[in-house]
Formats: sequence, structure tokens, C-alpha cells
Amino acid sequence: RVEGNRIEETGARDGGSGQNGNAINVFRADNVSVSGNRIRGAAFSAVRANAAGNVSITGNNCSALGEVAIYVELGSEGAVVASNIVDGAALGIVATNFNHGGRLANIHGNIVRNLVSRRPAGTDPGDAAGIGISAEADAVIAANVVEGAPTAGIQIGWGQYLRDVSVTGNVVKGAPVGIAVSVAPGAGHALIANN
Repeated sequence: RVEGNRIEETGARDGGSGQNGNAINVFRADNVSVSGNRIRGAAFSAVRANAAGNVSITGNNCSALGEVAIYVELGSEGAVVASNIVDGAALGIVATNFNHGGRLANIHGNIVRNLVSRRPAGTDPGDAAGIGISAEADAVIAANVVEGAPTAGIQIGWGQYLRDVSVTGNVVKGAPVGIAVSVAPGAGHALIANN
């Protein structure tokens, strides 16, 4: 358990594209709970789960982040991301890398706001930014509020990487695109309702 901490100004002095600069990094660890933390000013992510199974990220207050505020990536399977506040990041909450086994996320009840359309130095300049919430496979995105996303409030899938994502009951304000869905050849199905 990683609970009740105050973490500020986490730097990435050794560089990289996200290996460093994360306030809380859950790497190849299963059944970890990250809750009730106050995180501000991380160079990359407030919470980054990499190849982590059954991770629970709940009730964290995250602000002024350089990249993805809450990142569930690279083979992470079975994540709950709920009741978090994100205020200021390049992307709010992302569950990604279906091509590397990343799947099965429940993202609900979060507030994501004040996003920016740039990522920190060291990241691929072609990578997306300014997106509130994004997921690719076997995921639910429900009852979230996204405000101030310069690219899109919610993004479902990336290229051909989309399978069985349900998006229901969300509120998106201040975004040029409310919900963006991949329609690339090979992309799977999504359910969008009552947003």
C-alpha cells in the first residue's frame, strides 16, 4: 500500500521518456493500492503503473504534472482508477498498450481538468497531449468529469488498438472534441451512451 503521502517536485534529472520523474511508480508489482496521496509538480506522472496487475489507484489529488497524471501502461491488467482529482497535466488518465497486453480497466468518478497540449522534453514529439481520459481495451470509462482538454475530453482506442470499451455517463466541458474514437482498420467495438 502507498497511502496518505505528500509528494512534491519530483524531477527527472537522469532524463528519459518516463522512466524517471514519477512521484509513485508501480513497476512489475501486482495487487498494489495507491490511495489518498497529495502529489504536485512531478516531471512526468503522479502515479505510473507499468506491467502491474490488479492495481487500485483511488482518492489521490494530483496537480501540475508534466506528462500523464495517472498512467496504466505496458502489460498492466485489471486496474481501478477512481475518485481521483487531476488538475494540470498533458494527459489526465490513460490505460494503454493493448499491443503489449494492457487491458481491463475501470475508470470512474474522477475529475480531470486544466490540461495542456504539450509533453515534457524527452518524449516523442508525435505523442498525443491535451486529452482527459484514454483507454484501449476491455475498459469502462464512467461518471467522470473532464474540463479544459485542448485536444479531446475522452479518447477511445489508438489506431487498430481498440476492443470493447464502454463510455457512459461522463461530462466533458471545454474541449474541441468530446469523445474521439479510433476508426482505423482493425479497430474493435466501443459503446458510447448518455454522455
